[in-house]
This record gives sequence, structure tokens and C-alpha cells, in this order.
Amino acid sequence: MNHYCEFVDDGIKYQPHVFQLPLDYDDCSKGSIEVFARSLTSTSENASDKPWLVYFQGGPGFPSPRQNGHQGWVKRALKDYRVLLLDQRGTGNSSAITHQTIAHLSPQAQAEYLSHFRADNIVRDAEQIRQQFAVEKWAILGQSFGGFCSLTYLSLFPDSLLRSYITGGVPPVTGHPDVVYQATFKRVVEKNHAFFKQFPKAQSLCQSVANHLLETEEYLPNGQRLTVEQFQQLGINFGISNSFLPTYYALENAFIDVNGTHRLRYEFLNRIMMEQSFHTHPIYAILHESIYCQGQASDWSAQRIQETLPQFQYQPNQTFYFTGEMVFPWMFTQYTNLVPLKQAAELLAQKQDWGPLYDIERLQANKVPVSCAVYADDMFVDMDLSRQTLANIPNSAAWITNEYEHNGLRVDGEHILDKLISMGNQLAATID
Repeated sequence: MNHYCEFVDDGIKYQPHVFQLPLDYDDCSKGSIEVFARSLTSTSENASDKPWLVYFQGGPGFPSPRQNGHQGWVKRALKDYRVLLLDQRGTGNSSAITHQTIAHLSPQAQAEYLSHFRADNIVRDAEQIRQQFAVEKWAILGQSFGGFCSLTYLSLFPDSLLRSYITGGVPPVTGHPDVVYQATFKRVVEKNHAFFKQFPKAQSLCQSVANHLLETEEYLPNGQRLTVEQFQQLGINFGISNSFLPTYYALENAFIDVNGTHRLRYEFLNRIMMEQSFHTHPIYAILHESIYCQGQASDWSAQRIQETLPQFQYQPNQTFYFTGEMVFPWMFTQYTNLVPLKQAAELLAQKQDWGPLYDIERLQANKVPVSCAVYADDMFVDMDLSRQTLANIPNSAAWITNEYEHNGLRVDGEHILDKLISMGNQLAATID
């Protein structure tokens, strides 16, 4: 039953759109999925003549934002475009994948189903929607993993695009996932050093928590036992702006005395649980490494790289390091909602026949203006790898800045998109 409605809020008209699209574009006999998108147009003017801008969310595995007010990058976008917020397949209202929806399938069936939820099919969904909208060409904006989708779109359907704007999401288009994690682990080390330099006391606080978890059973509010490895994953926050101080405050108040016993505070445990987005967005864990795979298996790339870095393998009373945006096989044993996907995760980690995500020859012949915000201190998407990719894509331009972290579009989206639109216009003038 379609329970979505059209509404107006703060000068923006919101319209829901639902599409029935193939699960597998190469074999329609496998059935269809439902894909949801929401269009945003300004009510202050006639928007029907404006081109479309499609937004690809970061992740993988997260829905498009639920816009609240005439602000941020949407405010800037609506000056020039009609905006389409796409819930990528498997997220939000688009045949959502959770432990609830696929736990009943066999591991083999789970893995086969999940293999259709990468960037190539996300882009094919968007292209089908473009055709159903009867739009000749539209622009795209990709944040983080959404930028990966943007390069896939440029590879598969470049003639459908007016412009491509990318923020914090220019991936390597060749090579093995190991190259990515070797680079990102280095960025994580740098972020650890910066955090502990600013808050020296935090090192002893982290050791206290980690030592306590090795000796004492502590459980999150959902009943899941907390481990050192899970605690280390709080470091994912170091990839976004203004995260150091809140992390220190949390460490400062991690413990409480309960009848003379040293225990972790409920508030601290609840915070950790609330930040474990893998529970509510399992695609983020199960397909994370596959976004770098083309014709090869990831074979738990981050885990293998971490094993060469002893500083991340905590030992009692030794220097503590947080990890970052990596996924590991132990997560499918420890995280309650990932346990039903453990065998499927192993099958996908060993899968070698992943199809191509990028067409190198098409990218090297690119004629679509591609303007990118590349963040110099990005912990999630390595700047050097992004620059290597863009060096081989003509009609692309990078704005390299250390003003923002990976979440720059969320923090100052109006300014960032304005900059990218200006860059795109300049590129277009050159191409013409």
C-alpha cells in the first residue's frame, strides 16, 4: 500500500515517486524491487523549466536525506534545479534490506540477492527513472559513496548527464581494495595522533575502558556484549568535523561506581549502541568492501591490512588506537543484527566474479563537466587516490581544501555546492 503523500513545507514542494524496477537487469525473471524517490521543487517560482539534479547518498546502505527546511545544499540546488532525492535500492523506502527482511533466506540466497545492490544497479535504477520521467539529460550530485555512483553513471550512461558534482567521493577506478585500506589506515593513524595530542589524558581513559572490557562483561542496551573491537570503532567519528571534543567528553564520563563496583555508565553504553549503524543499515557492513571490487574478491581486505599493523591490535596497558570506516569478519559474530548474515558475508567476501563498475575508456573520453570537492584530510576517501583518478578524466576539476572533513556537504552544503556549480559552468564553457 502506497502511504506516501505530497506536501509543502518552508517553500518547498515534496512529491513522492515509486517505481517497480528489475532486481537483475540482466535477468528480469528474478523479479522486481520497489524504488522510492522524492522530488523537491521551489514553490516561489515555476520550476517546470528547470533541469533535474539527482542526489546519490553516501554509504553504501543509507537512504537519501529527509530534507528539513529550505537550507543547506538543497537551498542552493533549488535555485538552478529540481531536486530528486533517491533512496538507493535496499535503503529507506526502496525494498529495504535489514536483518528483518532477509534473515529467512538461506546464506546462498542472501548473498545472491545482495550481489545486485551495488553502484552499477543503483545507477541503472536512476537511468530507468530518468526515462520514465521523459527527461533527456539531468545533473547528478554524489556525496562519498554517492560519488562512486557518479563515476559509474559517467561510465554507463554519460550521454544522460548534464553535469556531475562530487563531494568527498572520487574513488580509485582500478586496482584491489587492499590499496584503499592501506591508504585509509594511514589516515586513521594520523587522526589518532591528532586526537591524543589534543587530549593526552584520553589515552589513559581509553586504556582504562579497553582493559575493563577485557576483564569484565559489559552489555549494550540491546543485550549485545561490548568488546574492545567495538569500542575501537568509535574512531569512525574522527572522519567528520568537530568530533574530537564530544569523544573526549564521552571518555571522561565512561565509568560509574555501582555499589562499589566500577562499571561503564549506561549513557556511555547507549551512545556506543546508537553509533553502531550496522544494526539498522546492514548493507553498510556486508557490501562495504565490494564497492571496490571488479573481477576480484575483497577477501576481508581491511582485516588483512590490520593484521600487518600491530598498533590496532590492542593488548592490555598498551597504546590504544581507534579504527575507522572499516568492516571486519568479527562484526558478523558480535553485532546482534549482523549474525544472521554471517555466512552470506563470507560468501560475498570470497566472491570473485564481481562485474565492472567503471568503464576506463569512457572515463578517459569524458565530455561531461565533473566538478569535485576533494578534502585534503579526508579519513574515508584518500586525497591522493582521488587525484590519481581525476588526472585521467578529462573535463574534470578538483577543489582541494582542508576547510572541511568528509561531511563537508552536511556542514556547509550551500557554499560547497555553489562552488561546484560555478566550477561546472566554467568547465562547460571550456568544452563548448
